Amino acid sequence: MLSGSDRESFGSMHRRSTPREERYRIGKALRSTAPRSTLASWSSALRRVDPVGLVEETNAGRVSELVPLRIQRMSTSPHAFLRGAAALHAADFAVLPASGIRPVICGDAHLGNFGFYASPERELVFDLNDFDEAHPGAWEWDLRRLVASTWVAGRDSGASERRCEEAVARCVHAYAEHLRTLAEQPLLARSFDVMDVESLRGDADHKTARRAIDKAAERARRRTSDRALPRFVTDEGGERRIVTEPPLITHPDDERTERIVAALDDYLATLPTHWARILGGYHATDVAHKVVGVGSVGLRAYLVLCEGSSPDDVLFLQLKQARRSVVAPYVHGDEAWHAHQGQRVVEYQQALQTVSDPLLGWTTISGRQCGAQQFYVRQFRDMKGAIVPDKLDAPALADYADICGKLLAKGHARTSGASMIAGYLGKGGKVSDALCTFARAYADQTEADHDALLRAIRSGRLSDRTPEQVPGGAIG
Repeated sequence: MLSGSDRESFGSMHRRSTPREERYRIGKALRSTAPRSTLASWSSALRRVDPVGLVEETNAGRVSELVPLRIQRMSTSPHAFLRGAAALHAADFAVLPASGIRPVICGDAHLGNFGFYASPERELVFDLNDFDEAHPGAWEWDLRRLVASTWVAGRDSGASERRCEEAVARCVHAYAEHLRTLAEQPLLARSFDVMDVESLRGDADHKTARRAIDKAAERARRRTSDRALPRFVTDEGGERRIVTEPPLITHPDDERTERIVAALDDYLATLPTHWARILGGYHATDVAHKVVGVGSVGLRAYLVLCEGSSPDDVLFLQLKQARRSVVAPYVHGDEAWHAHQGQRVVEYQQALQTVSDPLLGWTTISGRQCGAQQFYVRQFRDMKGAIVPDKLDAPALADYADICGKLLAKGHARTSGASMIAGYLGKGGKVSDALCTFARAYADQTEADHDALLRAIRSGRLSDRTPEQVPGGAIG
């Protein structure tokens, strides 16, 4: 494993680091032990797990009343299944050839996990935006998941196989080219690489892609705490309360609510002093559990309504349960252990993103029924927005896959191993050919796995029937 080649501890700055040219040669030499052609590898015979069984396994510890909703969302389409199958992909990819270079990876790098959000300066930026599974790991695992999602999304939107291949090839070439560019830059300079709306539009060749970007950006600009009030809050009797919409939005019991509010004090201690002081001027007025995502359905995710010194000064915070990354079982040594999973998510998000939510922090909530659970905390609806990949036409999908490949390279280059990965990749042609072969085969596998999920539902092994109402306090 070559995880520390580009990463020096601050206390070791008196030692000269390995020259960039030497790191590039090390990466190039890895082609002899892990030929780039082996990136094409996939066969169901390589699989070591049952896809439906792994879905069942990852349901453990979730709110039982919400598990059918997770199954329902994953059953919608092959791409929806893929979104919720990060654990399955981690298990599959861990048995495939890899170079051994291990930066911090997203762990869940599919097309749907890139999106808009607000920088601390309130500028709209576009980047990776889901880090629940972030962890040191093989860069190939992220790139494999990204190209697989590209081919599957293309099929779901009606694109031909040739068009899917074009989109994957552009994704891989963009990854290789941008990573090589960043590897040539000073370490500090590459840390400032950011994509705003204008640069995002500039990277899109087709008008349908630019139109999708403009629409998503406009929606994102409207997604702020004050604009969320009419949608999520009622003020019956003069008291603001988050709406109840079972099973998607429910209220925990009074004891759980008190513990959540108390946990916010510990959260403040994880923030930079300035932001902790700002948030200290708010007080929590209501708490609700709100279902989010596809893969995250059934994990605890709380929405906290906070008010400042005036009625129009409102803030929504989201506390999202953090569990061990699905990547961790396949990484050995100290890198596979983290004392607080919320802290892991926050620190790796800040490592992979150029700019991050300034209110990112973490905390622990304890309860008699649920024990101690770890969470990360962030702003809710902080100008967040996404482009829906399986709704794009073929030219727009290729543009979008190109953009996501570039952003994935930027994330990896910010952590470690950029020079070695660039040396291994070369110009990207052989890797592109190999990953196009892989992506097509794994798209077939994903469709077969989705069919297996549907059969499990029909047989009664899994249920996709959600209750009309989750009893109050059932979400602990």
